[in-house]
Amino acid sequence: MSAPLQKEIVEWQQFTGQFAAVDYVEVRARVSGYLTEIHFQDGQIVNKGDLLFVIDPRPYEAALASMRAQLSRAEAQVDLANIQLKRSAELRRRDYEPASSYDQRVSDLKVATAAVENAKAAIRSAELNVEFTRITAPITGRISRHQVSIGNLISGGESGSAGLLTTIVSLDPIYFYFDMSEADYLAFERATARGRMRSTRDSSVGVSLHLSDEKGWPHDGHLSFVENQVDRAAGTIRARAVFPNPDLLLTAGQFGRIRVPGSEPYRAILIPDAAIVTDQSRKIVLTVNDDNVVVSKIIRPGPSQEGLRIVRSGLSPTDKIIINGLARARPNAKVAPHPGTIEVEPETD
Repeated sequence: MSAPLQKEIVEWQQFTGQFAAVDYVEVRARVSGYLTEIHFQDGQIVNKGDLLFVIDPRPYEAALASMRAQLSRAEAQVDLANIQLKRSAELRRRDYEPASSYDQRVSDLKVATAAVENAKAAIRSAELNVEFTRITAPITGRISRHQVSIGNLISGGESGSAGLLTTIVSLDPIYFYFDMSEADYLAFERATARGRMRSTRDSSVGVSLHLSDEKGWPHDGHLSFVENQVDRAAGTIRARAVFPNPDLLLTAGQFGRIRVPGSEPYRAILIPDAAIVTDQSRKIVLTVNDDNVVVSKIIRPGPSQEGLRIVRSGLSPTDKIIINGLARARPNAKVAPHPGTIEVEPETD
């Protein structure tokens, strides 16, 4: 026999989920042209701003030179319109020129000024096109393979029809998505309402995780998001945790096992499952009183923790429970108890 084990614990719920990149970018060209250079190795780490591809810039440089020439022409027209307006104003002041001619000179200056602004806008657009011939990494992360080889004509543009060149995924930190049942979600919400734990929507809730080949829970992170509705088809709700990934071990698409706290730390009573007897729908523990007489007690068991069973109610820390030889024990029978101990099992998950 032994007294129940008392220990401060946190109840955990475990779920299977999958990693996903925080940022995922499809790299596409914004201008069309022939691909002339590739500046990365497939699968390498790239930094934001690194040069990835070069599209032949010569047609766009020629267009830019043409726009600059048009600007010079428009500026010359403005200079001429200013001179003619000053001359017309002087003649008009002396009443040597009709008002309609003066008004025409004013209009000519405005048209020439508008042409200058139009040429400047065309230059800005042409400069952007030249800049877009050098495609750089928009984020830091791991790049995929190049989808187009040097020499191919690339179709660019601002729409989604532009050809895909490659993709980049961020690595550190990394998201972990998992689905919990409606019952589990409701249990979390009830525990939060009773003050037994922090809300799962609070980003300060710590979680831990392991991969398929790992023991224990070596990766620590925190919950960052819970979906705003339950999936009506599956009866589940999606949650997301964030984990640091400085050594880049965790990769988008990998599966893992996460544990989420189901309570705040509290002092619990733990007993082995072997000490629990089932009597129809009731769970019973056999105890020994001070007179060495067997007394049965109805308990309400909780989840398993470190190889032992949490007892919600029905048992006190001072009770002496029978942990071995249950087959020979009968309620109200006198026994000769031998002391024993209850020990937790090391985690193997």
